[in-house]
Amino acid sequence: MSQAFIRESDDQWLSDVAPTLQALIVYLTRNNNGIRVYESKNSTDQDGREIHVMSNGLSYAKDADGKWEIV
Repeated sequence: MSQAFIRESDDQWLSDVAPTLQALIVYLTRNNNGIRVYESKNSTDQDGREIHVMSNGLSYAKDADGKWEIV
C-alpha cells in the first residue's frame, strides 16, 4: 500500500476540528505543508461571533453548533 493512499485516509475536515484556537492552528498548519499558520487578528462580527483572521489569508469563526467554518 502506498504512503499516499494511507495519508489520503487520514484527511480531516474543518468541521471536525475541536472548537479551540490551538486545534485550528494545528489543523491549518498541517494542511499548509507544515508551515505554521497563526492568528494575525481577531474581531467580533455583528452577531457576536469571534472572527479569527489567520496568516493563510482566511477568516474563521464557529457556527451555531460550535464547529469551525470559513467566513
